[in-house]
Amino acid sequence: MFYIRILLCRFTKKNYFCTNIFKFYRLHELIITGVMKKKILIPLLLILLLLMSGVGYLYYNLDQQKKVNQDMQELAELDKKEMQNEYEQFARQYSEMKTQINNDSIIAQLTQEQLRTQQLLKELREVKANDAREITRLKKELATCRAVIRSYVLEIDSLNRLNENLAAENTRVRGQYEEATRQIENLNTEKTSLSEKVAIAAQLDATGISMSLKDKKGKNITKVDKAKNIQINFNIAKNVTAGNGIRTLYVRIMTPTGGVLTNGGTFTYENKSLQYSMKKGIEYTGNETPVSMYWDVAEFLSAGTYKVSVFADGQMIGSRSFTFN
Repeated sequence: MFYIRILLCRFTKKNYFCTNIFKFYRLHELIITGVMKKKILIPLLLILLLLMSGVGYLYYNLDQQKKVNQDMQELAELDKKEMQNEYEQFARQYSEMKTQINNDSIIAQLTQEQLRTQQLLKELREVKANDAREITRLKKELATCRAVIRSYVLEIDSLNRLNENLAAENTRVRGQYEEATRQIENLNTEKTSLSEKVAIAAQLDATGISMSLKDKKGKNITKVDKAKNIQINFNIAKNVTAGNGIRTLYVRIMTPTGGVLTNGGTFTYENKSLQYSMKKGIEYTGNETPVSMYWDVAEFLSAGTYKVSVFADGQMIGSRSFTFN
């Protein structure tokens, strides 16, 4: 209608009137258009704000969930590491307990339980920390191992107390030797057995064996092929039964290939001549004594499992294996 009137104005040559009409209708059109735009623009802005809020909320939730999952993964890794440390401790305890007794039946049982513990440790190392089912199973196995080793500790402690009682009995018998000759003849068999148990009780015990690799600056490293020096640390446990004096300690390091790190020195063990890696003399007073030994690397060391064994007085008093990359 607006354009029709403009045309009429042109034909009638009422320019002034037509100009005013044009301005009026143009103003009317702008007002209507602005109103329409506001009616459409406001809802669109509201919808856009809602969408942006929703996207922000989803992003925040996803970020929080990611952090929660990361925390759970870290806790799972920590839990697995603690389990691994406990399995390793049990395996070492079995080795230590086998050096403290002289009962073949119990030693065989300890060896069987030690192998089982080592197998579970291998399974734990291979399983992923987020494998809840396997981790749960290995936790149950760990609880069983804990109960088993506790029972052996009590049994060996009982045997040790028996040895102490026998040692006291032996002292009493020796004091009555001249007056009880006939009694000593009847106790010859018991005396022989008793002497063997006393000798076992007097053996030294190496505990807390550790093996660390050093670079040329003396810093600890994990890559065996970069090592310039090997440090072996352990403690000679307190033993009031063992005699005091100078003791010679031998450390033997076996490589993953079955060789021995050695400079050519040997010692006698079970009527055999064995090569040793390191040798050291200490003054033993019956109290716990820390020992450190060092090996300068002069050959290529391959990745794998190294076995460290400690010997004294013709006996192996401690052993432990270490795996390096």
